[in-house]
Amino acid sequence: MAWHQLSVITDENTAPQLADFFSHLGAVSVTYMDAEDEPVYEPGIGETKIWSNTQVVALYELDANVDLIKDLVFQQYKTADLRNWLYEAVDDQEWERAWMEYYQPMKFAEKLWVCPTDQEQYEPNTVCLTLDPGLAFGTGTHPTTALCLEWLASHDLHHKTVIDYGCGSGILAVAAVLLDAKIAHGVDIDPQAITATESNALKNKVQDKIHCYLPEKFKPFQADVVLANILAKPLIDMSEQICALVATGGRLVLSGILFEQAESVINAYEKYIDFNPLTQQEDWIRLDGIKR
Repeated sequence: MAWHQLSVITDENTAPQLADFFSHLGAVSVTYMDAEDEPVYEPGIGETKIWSNTQVVALYELDANVDLIKDLVFQQYKTADLRNWLYEAVDDQEWERAWMEYYQPMKFAEKLWVCPTDQEQYEPNTVCLTLDPGLAFGTGTHPTTALCLEWLASHDLHHKTVIDYGCGSGILAVAAVLLDAKIAHGVDIDPQAITATESNALKNKVQDKIHCYLPEKFKPFQADVVLANILAKPLIDMSEQICALVATGGRLVLSGILFEQAESVINAYEKYIDFNPLTQQEDWIRLDGIKR
């Protein structure tokens, strides 16, 4: 099956209105894309970030009248700044499988493999985590996740209890259990993340050792290891809450932090945590330390 794909660039004020108008005209999906390589790292919870120059992309079924849609859009927004109108026909495909052409097995600390289905790697003295791209963040390809996986694979987790705060796909919780943690608890505000974590736990046959919660269902307790791979602002805002989850002498691992944000995050936690020197990958850093 093929689709009509229409796109136009506009400003941050017009983009949401234009997206609604595309939907009103029968679009099966509407997507916002950055038109100028303007980075966005920390939208608020529940916020959809619009760039100052946003490309609005609409997908229509083949029986849609593309010329009529274009005419209606330009009539409706004749005073707005609409630029770079583009049209193309796109073929349908299994998007997740297509993306996996670029997702290859990865090895962390010579101990942990993260692999897509049917590409599992088995070597002596290693464990293999099977994970495919899905609805929730976390495959190991992004530096923030990779930094946490490297930490997990470099430490003795035998008989440890682990909390993965902001679990996303569940990759860190699953990795911890595969690396011999006693149990892992995943917490996330997104129900899709809970579903993804449970699915990946089942896929890796560790479902009995992983428990998942939305925040309102989670009863806080102290764990040996707490990982929070989210973003700097929520890490700072929740510093007291996150520190309270770490047992005395326990380990805290923080990621999702840009290099220039490190000092602010350290300042929020240094009352309780003795941090090791930061670890950097590309523009991102990991902070880890021990609770006093």
